[in-house]
Amino acid sequence: MKPTVVSLFSGGGGLDLGFINAGYKVIWAIDNNSNAVNTYKENIGSHIKCADITQEDVEQIPKADVVIGGPPCQSFSLAGNRHVEDARGQLVWRYIDIIKHVKPKAFVFENVTGLLSAKNSEKESIVELLKKAFQDIGYTVEMNVMNAAEYGIPQKRKRVIIVGLQGDKKFVFPKPTHGDPSSGLNPFVTVEEALGDLPKATNDENENVEYRNDPQNDYQKRMRSSGESTVSEHFMPTLSELDRYIISHVKPGGNYMDIPKDVNSKRIQRLQRDGGHTTCYGRMLPSEPSYTINTYFNRPNVGCNIHYSEDRLITVREALRLQSFPDNYKIVSSSKQGRNLIVGNAVPPMLAEVIAKKLKKELTEK
Repeated sequence: MKPTVVSLFSGGGGLDLGFINAGYKVIWAIDNNSNAVNTYKENIGSHIKCADITQEDVEQIPKADVVIGGPPCQSFSLAGNRHVEDARGQLVWRYIDIIKHVKPKAFVFENVTGLLSAKNSEKESIVELLKKAFQDIGYTVEMNVMNAAEYGIPQKRKRVIIVGLQGDKKFVFPKPTHGDPSSGLNPFVTVEEALGDLPKATNDENENVEYRNDPQNDYQKRMRSSGESTVSEHFMPTLSELDRYIISHVKPGGNYMDIPKDVNSKRIQRLQRDGGHTTCYGRMLPSEPSYTINTYFNRPNVGCNIHYSEDRLITVREALRLQSFPDNYKIVSSSKQGRNLIVGNAVPPMLAEVIAKKLKKELTEK
């Protein structure tokens, strides 16, 4: 019998895919974003509901071995206000209510690192309040900041993972498998290793294009394991003439500091005068994992989103690859930003799988 899973705040199903790949069965899922729900149905299954979790009758949520999910993280993001009082912050406590009802053997809670510094209006640490709330309903809680790159994903994406086990048993987080080879670890999977077999990007978002060549490494083989000969969602985001000019001057690993001084734009001149984030107008380095894929990867000035060797931004497919979604994963969205939200907010399935496999061992050990 496969361990059963209830998935909350499911999004496009990155966490769910990892658990499914590790041998679990997701029996119920919920999200309030119709684009995410349609994408989930296309790729995973119809057991997801499109609904507001705060209005859901917890008595109708089925019992399961594991509950997984990450309440919307904007309230805790590094860019946002860390004094959490808004509705999104309150969704965290809804998660606890559902755990209380479902009584799973374990739960997995995922969130951004901004959670670690989030405080309520009484200046109390949200993460400490969370841990205490989980302990009060019978769970032993362990927390870790996991960097996806340290587990074979070609992206430096750090996320807070909280795992709770019923009773006194402590979850032991899986050790990193990738890093400095002199420490006996596998080398990081790089951007070029992740993307090098993809074809030239198209201008037509509905066009499927043939791969450039056969898979050249294990990561590419894994992404192409469905055996398809063409790839979808591999189209170039639109750029202004100014941004095209700027991008052509940014070197691999470079950023806004490479923009020529003759650019006649108040926005750029202000950026050059006052400074900006190190990833602003950033171009990926082919020899390293990427920076965090965010929900604005179709913009050059919000994150390190410029292709490592071509003068363009990364495509949806490339963003999905860097998030470890397989090439047969399809986005169903009524808008470009809806599509980007699904990709940028996702948990990398390969990271979820690493956690799920370790959890499965802990659940089956007496």
